Amino acid sequence: MTVVVDTNVVVSAAFWPESEDRRCFVLLARRQCRLVVTEEILKEYRTVASRIGRRHCPDTDPVPFLDWIESVARLVEPSPLGKRRSRDVKDDPFLACGLANRAEFVVTKDKDLLALHKPFGVEIVTPREFYRRLK
Repeated sequence: MTVVVDTNVVVSAAFWPESEDRRCFVLLARRQCRLVVTEEILKEYRTVASRIGRRHCPDTDPVPFLDWIESVARLVEPSPLGKRRSRDVKDDPFLACGLANRAEFVVTKDKDLLALHKPFGVEIVTPREFYRRLK
């Protein structure tokens, strides 16, 4: 099973190891799913984690978690979407990544993405729903 994970879930998992977001990455570690990313997505993970870390969690270093993600994720080229698909243009790279790899899920807490439900056959779900389905 192939999955794309939105930045909000990655950052939460990086800083709060007991979060339900982190449980999604346990599934990845157990090879119950495969994470796909693009260069743009990896860059966003690191940029946002750095900003959040400095502001809210200065004693926690997200780099080891992000390095692990980069080591296990499959790096892919995004598919062109044509026109903007989400209400927030920053969400389209996650859709493009999912479309390029025929991902089953995009995991997010972003209301703009969740409102799309199942674009291009890629189901948009919360971390809780994703974990429930795979568990």
